[in-house]
Amino acid sequence: MNREEHKKSYACPMHPEVVSDKPGMCSECGMNLIPAKKKKTAADADRHAGHKTESFLRKFLVVSALTVPILAYSELFEKVFERTAPKFSGSEFVILAFGSIIFFYGGWIFLASARRELKARLPGMMTLIALAITAAYSFSVFAVLTGREHTLFWELSTLIAVMLLGHWIEMRAVAGAQGALKELAKLLPDTAEVIRGNATEIIPIAELKIGDVMLVKPGGKVPADGKIAEGRSELNESIITGESKPVSKQANDELIAGSINGDGTLKVSVTKIGEHTFLAGVMRLVADAQASKSRLQMLSDRAAFYLTVLAVAAGGITLTLWLLAGAGIVFATERLVAVLVIACPHALGLAIPLVASISTTMAARGGLLVRQRLALEAARKINVVLFDKTGTLTKGEFGVDAIIANDGGSEDNVLQLAASVNSHSEHPLAKAMVSEARKRQLLLTEVKDFERIPSGGAKGWLEGTEMFVGNERLLAEKAVRLHSEFKSRADILSRQGKTVIYVIAGNALVGSIALVDVIREESREAVKALKELGVKVAMVTGDSEDVAKWVSDELGVDEYFAKVLPHEKSEKVRILQSKGYKVAMVGDGVNDAPALTQADLGIAIGAGTNVAIESAGIILVKSDPRDIPKIIKLSRLTYGKMIQNLFWATAYNIVALPLAAGALVFKGIILEPAVAAVFMSLSTVIVAFNAVLLRKQKL
Repeated sequence: MNREEHKKSYACPMHPEVVSDKPGMCSECGMNLIPAKKKKTAADADRHAGHKTESFLRKFLVVSALTVPILAYSELFEKVFERTAPKFSGSEFVILAFGSIIFFYGGWIFLASARRELKARLPGMMTLIALAITAAYSFSVFAVLTGREHTLFWELSTLIAVMLLGHWIEMRAVAGAQGALKELAKLLPDTAEVIRGNATEIIPIAELKIGDVMLVKPGGKVPADGKIAEGRSELNESIITGESKPVSKQANDELIAGSINGDGTLKVSVTKIGEHTFLAGVMRLVADAQASKSRLQMLSDRAAFYLTVLAVAAGGITLTLWLLAGAGIVFATERLVAVLVIACPHALGLAIPLVASISTTMAARGGLLVRQRLALEAARKINVVLFDKTGTLTKGEFGVDAIIANDGGSEDNVLQLAASVNSHSEHPLAKAMVSEARKRQLLLTEVKDFERIPSGGAKGWLEGTEMFVGNERLLAEKAVRLHSEFKSRADILSRQGKTVIYVIAGNALVGSIALVDVIREESREAVKALKELGVKVAMVTGDSEDVAKWVSDELGVDEYFAKVLPHEKSEKVRILQSKGYKVAMVGDGVNDAPALTQADLGIAIGAGTNVAIESAGIILVKSDPRDIPKIIKLSRLTYGKMIQNLFWATAYNIVALPLAAGALVFKGIILEPAVAAVFMSLSTVIVAFNAVLLRKQKL
């Protein structure tokens, strides 16, 4: 491995088999990964195979069994029961043997983890635990060998037992909250049924090739991204939409790996495999998000480091002061051990990363891909959301908005004639009219001698009558005059930025059709939800002032910018920022890239495989503006949980550290090392449990 690869290798101090090429959290225990000296091989992993969640429970049971005879011969047992186990010649060496087994078997995992922390120059929780148990064990061995009566073996054994149990409980809690990538990986089946010749065979998905035809049976998962070659069905695409409502699919429609098939049998041609698939792109983004850190996490990391330094210093001072006060070596060492244990910064180190990891998982499940934690953190401060109009607030395609029939005619007749003439046209306006006619189940008449009119429209013959469908130029050419009421209504529609098309039979006006870029119903809900959150809504578009004003009025947008060229959008973001606003820009991530980068938060809308947009901090895998309020709400909930966890982690240390040092000994309040270990583990469990509660929040 070269020097550059050394820098990119990170491992868990407690679970060295957990190795990543990015800094982040251990998937086993939630601790921060530290730089590894070398990449772990299979042999290394085997050597540390015991460092699993279950091994902590196994070690705890063994240590607990060995602790029983140690307690029976301890001063604690004598004080409580006013008797002690029968002593015999060499009994102290039996207790020494049991204590040594506990120290090396039960405590070795802490010692080895501390060594890795110190080697990486990042002392933390493992360092403090190792110092505590080493101090207790060393003093006890010294006491036995020199014939002293008092030892710390019962404190040592109970401390290690409690630490093992506490870590087992913590790791189970963390395991329930971690694993966004593991959950995503589970979405794919292990095998695929492919058609080879006239038969089918089942192969591992790793052996799939582009062009292979997969057979997806009812209820089965789609093994790889592909296109339907044959069949029709409804699929659950919650992997990309976050919603389980089935989506109808037929021949030539694209499928995403992990989608769940409905009742139909499908033949699917593989179009993408490996790292090019949609799910692989999602997993890369989630991995990046989990490796990135928020400002609060950076703060908690620094606080955990300084707390470690403070604990070592406080422990040394505590030991020295009690020795100078004549309290005796046993009592002074007990206070040292208690201080080191109580100050373990595990809760502080876990407080932020665990919440961030859960929020990232929640976002991914809801179709919100967080590329950078800082982006999600910034969302809570957003007070203006700037939408790009086309394709975001509107569908980016024309639809029929209004129909005006002339001289008492019917709207359906006007639309039927226009759609019949345009049935062979590929123009977007023509397609919109045909689509609306089919939606209304109107019967179209076969057109003859169809002809496009450059910059005007189209013409053709319907049942012996020459028909014209086009703009105002046709009115002038055919000398068609509009009566005042009709003209007034058409002018109103035109001033709203709508495209007005006229339908002429021979030289007589049949009616007109107003078409417009259709406003999405989801946009109305999104704007309403944002305003309920106290966030203003702005819009930027390259369309005319009339179009922008109409869309703005329809949706209740607070401010809009019209006639804006793509490269000018970032300037509009700066204008809003100059007014003191924190701006979130929502766009398609291509021509909006400069604006997405300029904004305080860039949100890219991209469906399907368009998920790796570098200019955005958050990506919506479904093009639904209603997800924007969800981002802001998730950000606020996440930040609230982080603050709560920081409070629990720091308040515990502020209260418990003086007690561990013996500040209230004069009142008879003494915090024994084993009790300190219980409190330390309890604070970590509280932090983990509080973080898990975030999952129950609805976005």
